[in-house]
Formats: sequence, C-alpha cells, structure tokens
Amino acid sequence: MIRNAVIHISNEQPLLADLYAMPISTDASLVCTNIRMLDGKKPIFIDHATSVFVFPYLHIRFIEIMPGAATGMPDAPEDDVPAAVALESIEGAEPEVEPEVELELDEDFLRRIRDV
Repeated sequence: MIRNAVIHISNEQPLLADLYAMPISTDASLVCTNIRMLDGKKPIFIDHATSVFVFPYLHIRFIEIMPGAATGMPDAPEDDVPAAVALESIEGAEPEVEPEVELELDEDFLRRIRDV
C-alpha cells in the first residue's frame, strides 16, 4: 500500500489517496482508496472516502509519491540517484548505463583562458 500519494487531475485541485500498488506503464487506470483533499477533508463529489476509486490515466496529469510512502518496498532512493534509476531498481529491472564520452581539450581555448 502506498500512503498519501498526491494525484494531480487535469483542471482540478490535487487529491491525496492511498494506492494499492506502484503505477506501471501498462496500466490504463489508477486504482486507489481513502480519497481526500490536501487539507484532509472529504471532497464534495465523493460519498464514502473509504470506497475504491478508479481514475483513467487520461484525466491524470501526474502522481507524486513521497519517499518512504510505499510500505513493503525498498527504502527511498538517495538524493544523488536519478528518479528513473530508482524506479527501475524498485521494479526489478537493471538501469541503463550510458558510456562516458571522452572530451578533447581545445588548446586555443585553454590559451585564451590563461591569458585573462
């Protein structure tokens, strides 16, 4: 269970919700429960906050999942690890490593810097 994820719906105020699982690219919709506004109040369009809700991804701009919000998953990534690498490690895939490009020094440029 992922607690207190912030769901940003198109043209609406953000909502807090508890997600059943980490969203993946093959999902067509987001399934969640415990919907509430950011101030903790129940939205006016919901009868029972403890119901199960299904939001099509068509209407969702993005989802914020705070570090450490997922229970039973690996700890939050460290600050120097890119989010894509952290997400791939959570899903069990190996991150892609880009080869380092060796840069050539421009001697004329270095000479101009030394002259300044």
